[in-house]
Amino acid sequence: MTHEEHHAAKTLGIGKAIAVLTSGGDAQGMNAAVRAVVRVGIFTGARVFFVHEGYQGLVDGGDHIKEATWESVSMMLQLGGTVIGSARCKDFREREGRLRAAYNLVKRGITNLCVIGGDGSLTGADTFRSEWSDLLSDLQKAGKITDEEATKSSYLNIVGLVGSIDNDFCGTDMTIGTDSALHRIMEIVDAITTTAQSHQRTFVLEVMGRHCGYLALVTSLSCGADWVFIPECPPDDDWEEHLCRRLSETRTRGSRLNIIIVAEGAIDKNGKPITSEDIKNLVVKRLGYDTRVTVLGHVQRGGTPSAFDRILGSRMGVEAVMALLEGTPDTPACVVSLSGNQAVRLPLMECVQVTKDVTKAMDEKKFDEALKLRGRSFMNNWEVYKLLAHVRPPVSKSGSHTVAVMNVGAPAAGMNAAVRSTVRIGLIQGNRVLVVHDGFEGLAKGQIEEAGWSYVGGWTGQGGSKLGTKRTLPKKSFEQISANITKFNIQGLVIIGGFEAYTGGLELMEGRKQFDELCIPFVVIPATVSNNVPGSDFSVGADTALNTICTANVEHLVQKMKTTVKRGLVLRNEKCNENYTTDFIFNLYSEEGKGIFDSRKNVLGHMQQGGSPTPFDRNFATKMGAKAMNWMSGKIKESYRNGRIFANTPDSGCVLGMRKRALVFQPVAELKDQTDFEHRIPKEQWWLKLRPILKILAKYEIDLDTSDHAHLEHITRKRSGEAAV
Repeated sequence: MTHEEHHAAKTLGIGKAIAVLTSGGDAQGMNAAVRAVVRVGIFTGARVFFVHEGYQGLVDGGDHIKEATWESVSMMLQLGGTVIGSARCKDFREREGRLRAAYNLVKRGITNLCVIGGDGSLTGADTFRSEWSDLLSDLQKAGKITDEEATKSSYLNIVGLVGSIDNDFCGTDMTIGTDSALHRIMEIVDAITTTAQSHQRTFVLEVMGRHCGYLALVTSLSCGADWVFIPECPPDDDWEEHLCRRLSETRTRGSRLNIIIVAEGAIDKNGKPITSEDIKNLVVKRLGYDTRVTVLGHVQRGGTPSAFDRILGSRMGVEAVMALLEGTPDTPACVVSLSGNQAVRLPLMECVQVTKDVTKAMDEKKFDEALKLRGRSFMNNWEVYKLLAHVRPPVSKSGSHTVAVMNVGAPAAGMNAAVRSTVRIGLIQGNRVLVVHDGFEGLAKGQIEEAGWSYVGGWTGQGGSKLGTKRTLPKKSFEQISANITKFNIQGLVIIGGFEAYTGGLELMEGRKQFDELCIPFVVIPATVSNNVPGSDFSVGADTALNTICTANVEHLVQKMKTTVKRGLVLRNEKCNENYTTDFIFNLYSEEGKGIFDSRKNVLGHMQQGGSPTPFDRNFATKMGAKAMNWMSGKIKESYRNGRIFANTPDSGCVLGMRKRALVFQPVAELKDQTDFEHRIPKEQWWLKLRPILKILAKYEIDLDTSDHAHLEHITRKRSGEAAV
């Protein structure tokens, strides 16, 4: 990127003014977005204004519209809700109210508006924009603004960010606040699960989602629920019989706990509501089970935002400023959304239209269409849920294959969820599934056993690795490994782990030259807190580690904040420099800060690998396991020759990775060129692009690389594209 482009980013906003407001229901992560808009706006030379109390503040003007400074957004990243307030506003729905709002903006020279809210708030913003020139001419006629003011504010740019815990907005995989809401829900589900082990109980949990079943669906995937009710997919007419049969079957298999998740908007095929009380009464009456109902309500909006929401809010805030400052009178109002791991810009009204189409399809009872309109991410979740909810794996194993599953490397939260879905999808396909303990070492020593359906019961929410995991590589034990592959008739291998899982895969490819037994398909699912497996933007476990770090920081800071101490935060990577140790940095700050500030240190260590996996990691791991096993079945069939498996092509040994927008299988051999083996990292890491953003948000003198920003796309094209996770 040239120096001129660098300079352009710093001067892009000179002479421009941006207002930012949050509207509608509050969502965790909104503050991160507000902070990013303010700081990146100021960085580009623009003036940035807070609008307090949403559209109401825009209409009332006065002190409700205040210029923001760098310091005014300090300390808001880790706060839940929205610091600048959000209010439902009747006035803005009337033209008279919008006229007052236009007056307030013109008087301050503000022509760029960033609205963070749900679809109602964003639709309101679009109406405002389309009326803008009429509103200006009315104000001119009434003598409220001068001709010069009208010319200076001739058009209004609008960018929307979706803040909604329901994830009910079409066009984005995740809305700000959804991940944090899932965290709250999972904390409660996990608490219930631990007490329920002592009693045989059925729990009916009602989660938010009047029109959208996303929270209910992902919660069900994340906790291995027995049943989920969502508005988009009403159950079949005889669901009462089916549900009771499902519950009694899981009981007879030894489960002491049944979990049923209900979205508050759940309905049957005729549109009649299915309430949590209805379900409780049914279970008590027909089965006589001790059944409890928990309605989660507003607790889902509370608490501090998750790491995912802080990063999402920050990235979207940066992209929103860029979209505003690059806007022209001809660019449509856009919404910044997330597709896989990519920030994209979509025309606001196209997204609003598709969101309305979902409601229309549901009103007309066209449920299949509603499901498709929700997008690929939602569809993927539903397909995997349906697969895993089938409790009866086929009894006959005729034509079945034998697939082994193992963990390699250091433990990472979510490994168990990946093992569970791999095992169960394998069983559903009619395969024999083996589990290997202690990685490649266990494969060499024959620590291998067959896994049935209930072997992995309750594994989704458990941290660490239940199978045991080691960093040992396979090369030096090829003979023993080959002998065991033959002995146990292993025809495919699913390797869940970190950098060693990938390097182990490379060694297996090499070993094929000498050992025919190693010519079986294998797939690596990246699972490591370091997020350093080539071929994937995300690894299972990294999200949990980030949240552990954020929680530790919050606890640490809260203690300091109780005093009058202003804070600074230094994060040090464990192997970044052998001289600048954590102790050295701590001593340096303690010495230099005498009388001005005090220093504390906190080494997070293994805490980052432990703990219960986050909803993101549970869901991601579950989908990766399912996708890997589907691929495996196909590859084994492809490799079947003369009564045995023989796989010797590069594409029979792959890493399954998340690449920008899609989950893709990439041959390990092809990823070799992209790997820095000395430092155990991929040569190119997408998240390094976030570094300049981090530095800007922390007030360093640095240039923002704008070479990799999003261009306006269209939602219809996106939907036919490759699946996001």
